[in-house]
Amino acid sequence: MASLFNIANRAGSAAHAAFEAGQNLFQPTLRLGVTGLARSGKTVFTTALVHHLVRGTPLPAFRPAAEGRIRRARLAHQPDDDVPRFAYEANLEALIAERRWPASTTRISELRLDIDFERRSRWRSGPGRLTLDIVDYPGEWLLDLALIDQHFADWAAATVAAARRPERAAFASPWLAELARLDPGGPADEAVAAQAAETFRAYLEQLRADPEAVATTPPGRFLMPGDLAGSPALTFAPLDLPPGAVIAPGTLASLMQRRFESYKARVVGPFFRDHFQRVDRQIVLVDVLAAVDAGPAALAELEEALDRVLLAFNAGRNTLLSRLFAPRADRVLFAATKADHIHHTSHDRLERLLRHLVGRAGRRTEAAGARVGSVALASVRATREASVEDGRATLKTVVGTPEAGERIGDEVFDGTEEAAIYPGELPADPAEIVNGAVAPGSLRFPRFRPPLVGLDAVGRPGALPHIRLDRALEFLMGDRL
Repeated sequence: MASLFNIANRAGSAAHAAFEAGQNLFQPTLRLGVTGLARSGKTVFTTALVHHLVRGTPLPAFRPAAEGRIRRARLAHQPDDDVPRFAYEANLEALIAERRWPASTTRISELRLDIDFERRSRWRSGPGRLTLDIVDYPGEWLLDLALIDQHFADWAAATVAAARRPERAAFASPWLAELARLDPGGPADEAVAAQAAETFRAYLEQLRADPEAVATTPPGRFLMPGDLAGSPALTFAPLDLPPGAVIAPGTLASLMQRRFESYKARVVGPFFRDHFQRVDRQIVLVDVLAAVDAGPAALAELEEALDRVLLAFNAGRNTLLSRLFAPRADRVLFAATKADHIHHTSHDRLERLLRHLVGRAGRRTEAAGARVGSVALASVRATREASVEDGRATLKTVVGTPEAGERIGDEVFDGTEEAAIYPGELPADPAEIVNGAVAPGSLRFPRFRPPLVGLDAVGRPGALPHIRLDRALEFLMGDRL
């Protein structure tokens, strides 16, 4: 069944690709997928990218901008009338006027930019235009891609085993207690299935309750049901099946299995076919510091989740036939976000840790012919750096306004006062963090409010500060301009 599911979805992708390839002959278009797990900063990245392109901000590492060849970038009507528009203006207002981070992505959205530029090619100089389509979608949906090739029994076994890990005991116990009462071989009772699904959904909510949590357990649409709320496709849950169990017809296990397959076909499949498989370039945003904060188990879980998810990427070198019928993402950029939470002397170590986490996936992507890059960035820089004397020691700190309720030791911040925070230094060897060799409490990464943006000479808000956003843009689209 999984093979037929893949064939059907890839056939649909081929039809999309052939149609879009024809359109590309008349107007070059680059489709950028902004992906990443929950709370990795996708909304902020997309908002900042559009903000700087539309403003014409000087971006030194983004060569088309640094060379003055971008004449104008403007918002345009998006191509897909059935996809919500990315709320760029509201997100920018939240960042600059209200100094709060925009709400996390809860649905797929899209935005189109038309970029007029001067070509620098010797054989084809003069004006050109590139249409940039940006697709932003929830990190929870990204996790669902790992389900495409999974069978119900395998998914259930992995999910139950993860819930039984010691670090999840506190919030997994209600669901595990409910699970112990279920009889997989019992009758396919609708009320029992609904109760099991609700208890499982509550467990998923608990996984994501902590703002610093690194939750990687699908299905993601359980927490963002939309118009599917209460439907059979979202009324299933894992069962505690013995290894090699045969699922008999008419049982609770068969009901859960059927609905699991329905979820893949009706929810995951259309997203995979209509959006995920159509992108030309990918940026994968990763909140590495949140995983570091949560400990070695969270880092291991993050590494495993990224590896599973990236198996679904259709990345590699494009040929003439692949561009027509099965286009691939020929560049994938892994970005460790929130680099402004640490001093710049640790940025290379953050990037090194990121490369360690995505090592397997990165090698696989490169082997398929795609270019792979990595960067430590802050789409919007919320801090500045300072040195603080502490006795005979000089501490390299970051200065910003911690979010209300953030705590370091006995100090709780109110969200209005600036503070100089010593975050500690990431070790040079990523293995020290992954293996738990770093002492608990030696690293501190509180959340900060967005920066205060001043006015320019004519009274307009200035540009949002960033760290290496220009480097990300150069990798993702510099060659197309």
